[in-house]
Amino acid sequence: MGDSPGESLSVGGEASRLAEEAKELQETASSLISRTSREENALRQRIASLDSRINSIRSTKHDDKLEEELVRARYILSEGDAAAYLPSKSHGRFLRMFLGPINVRANSKDVQLKVKEEYNNFRDRTAYLFLCFPSLLLILRSWVWDGCLPALPVQLYQAWLLYLYTGLALRENILRVNGSDIRPWWIKHHYFATVMALISLTWEIETGPDCAQKQRGIQLFLKWAIMQGVAMILQNRYQRQRLYTRIALGKVISLSLL
Repeated sequence: MGDSPGESLSVGGEASRLAEEAKELQETASSLISRTSREENALRQRIASLDSRINSIRSTKHDDKLEEELVRARYILSEGDAAAYLPSKSHGRFLRMFLGPINVRANSKDVQLKVKEEYNNFRDRTAYLFLCFPSLLLILRSWVWDGCLPALPVQLYQAWLLYLYTGLALRENILRVNGSDIRPWWIKHHYFATVMALISLTWEIETGPDCAQKQRGIQLFLKWAIMQGVAMILQNRYQRQRLYTRIALGKVISLSLL
């Protein structure tokens, strides 16, 4: 049975009201976004002006008491929510090459600190894999593969190294955009490591008779990787403990890494 004329009119009227309500909500949302954007731009200008004045005064000669006040003012700016509105550093070619023109600047200090914590967790996890992966390959070479490494497992490890160094470089660039004072040389050395990992994928893995001697270079590379893995684990622990101490003393900001 079809709907009665009264029911059709009622449904039609409800649909019209819903369309009008959706239009009103759209206009309200647009107005809110526009107002928020204007207020945010004004706040950015005030914060940037204050930061510039602090840096200008600090560059001149003054007594210790004034320096202490300036350091406190700069600390409040860099450690509070206002830090999200400080002028950001350039995204750089590396980020644009992988992510395109995407803004990776976080608008909250909590989010920025979560990005840093995720980076530290990534370093910790991959340091143990850096140690375990080549160790497993050398153990299997002696116990299962009769002293001769198959090409595929070695190439998988080399591909993982490419992923590791690329991931580290991406995370470090994102941290830098979000205000971390990470050293440029630290990021650049991961660029070089990424290139070396890419080159290692072109190595020919010799097999067949007398492959143990032919693979001498691969074996040395895996042994070096084991030592590097141990060094990375110790380095991560030392840097984390040293950083906590420097943050407690007020010598570096909470987004610092080294």
